[in-house]
Amino acid sequence: MDSRPRLVLTGAAGFLGKRLIARLSNSWRVEAIDREPPDSGTLVRRRNIRWHRLDLADATAVRQLFAQLRATGGATALLHFAAHYDFSGGEHPEYQRTNVDGTRLLLDACEGLGLERFVFASSLAACAFPPAGTRLDEASPPDGDHPYAVSKRAGEAMMRAERRFPTAIVRLAALYSDWCEYAPLYSLLGTWLSERWNSRFVGGRGLSAVPYLHVRDACLFVDRLLDRRHVLDPGEVLIASPNRVASHAELFRAATRYAYGAELRPLATPRPLAAVGLRLLGLLGRCGGKPPFERPWMAKMIDRRLEVDARRSHARLGWTPRARLDILRRIPFLIENQFGDPGSWTARNEAALHLDVLPSQVRILRLLEEHSAELLEAFTRAISADPESFPHYAHVGPIEHEGNLRELLRNLAHSIRSRRRGYFRSFCHDVALRRARQGRDQAELRAALHTFQRVLLEVLATDPRVAALEPELSGLLRHTIDFGLDGVEAGYEEAVGAEKPAPASAAGLALPRRPPTREDGAGSRHPA
Repeated sequence: MDSRPRLVLTGAAGFLGKRLIARLSNSWRVEAIDREPPDSGTLVRRRNIRWHRLDLADATAVRQLFAQLRATGGATALLHFAAHYDFSGGEHPEYQRTNVDGTRLLLDACEGLGLERFVFASSLAACAFPPAGTRLDEASPPDGDHPYAVSKRAGEAMMRAERRFPTAIVRLAALYSDWCEYAPLYSLLGTWLSERWNSRFVGGRGLSAVPYLHVRDACLFVDRLLDRRHVLDPGEVLIASPNRVASHAELFRAATRYAYGAELRPLATPRPLAAVGLRLLGLLGRCGGKPPFERPWMAKMIDRRLEVDARRSHARLGWTPRARLDILRRIPFLIENQFGDPGSWTARNEAALHLDVLPSQVRILRLLEEHSAELLEAFTRAISADPESFPHYAHVGPIEHEGNLRELLRNLAHSIRSRRRGYFRSFCHDVALRRARQGRDQAELRAALHTFQRVLLEVLATDPRVAALEPELSGLLRHTIDFGLDGVEAGYEEAVGAEKPAPASAAGLALPRRPPTREDGAGSRHPA
């Protein structure tokens, strides 16, 4: 029998949840709960993980699952990270249904489970901005007036009132990764590093500031909390945040300094004018059928600072955010991903916007991202099983082969994102040119592309979400591969007159990415 303690995790397929699984699954048996759990991929294949498709507001389903957990030994801890949040600023029924009613159902279902700690994920956004010169701390009330804040206030009240088992409340800073995945920052970077008319503007004096926490530090925070679950007070509030904030002006300067090699000065927009501008942008967006991310309700946050003092939480857990993961030090890494792999950047960040319906292009990019590991394995099996068609691939090392295939995926994703199939054609042309000069047969490269297309469709077909995307997915993929095949032919034709072919090489299919250009969405001065 596995002696590891059992952990229940809600919101397990979310931004933080899926990373916690990767960190905790070696030391815990995880019961992973999500409304839309993955059907395949590395998260499903991990040992010690059992997935459950569950809507937390479905009382019957919740009671049935937790009755099974009680009957099979209960659980040591529960992390409740499932919640609804969107950036519309308006009321949404899911705030009450999931965040409030779902939390109440979950607490009741945990009775008799043997929990040593029920951890509730709240947010610093549950608190109103503190008066100038003061900071939020663990004793600050959750007194924000945003609908999300109101729902988290109700959740925190339930935690403090709970007597059946000990609880803890975690107020999280704004979580981000090296791919951003925090919608407000994604929107800001997309504007500042573009050629739009408003690329130099910041709201107010650029003083708007919140604390940012890298998701890897957030995982370490939760790990430490679980380790110290016995020494915490019932209903104790802990803050997962650094003790500093980053303002829009600081972020703007850091982004432009790295992207352009020189720090640009942001142009301040008086708060009343910025508020009017937000309303006009919203009106124009609605008329054009694509509302902007920025909404009028955000005007009240201009030049407000969510200053934090989390020293008590740091001491309680023996944890502090790492300096190298500070947001201002990570900006260069975000920008490299933004321009180096725009397909993955778009897919990850559009998903983080919490839109009810994502554009089909973005959903396809998400599928490519989520199933990339399976695709790597399936493609490797396919070419390994046919050495006659792929004589050179047998000599490529596994690390190099994986890197080559990931490069191919990145270029394909960028072509799908931009709908510029010529980009993928150029990529395949350059690969073919080099292969021809190395004396490699065109047939092998063409067979690799055909096999890649077949395997990709087979892997994605296992995901039920593909059915709704089938016509567009097939068209985008097949037409893009056709352009790639044409590039292969053109590359070999161009190489016919080469004077001195290079010696044969066992290198794989892909070449390094070309540097981003203005056409790719990068500034002309972005470093290669």
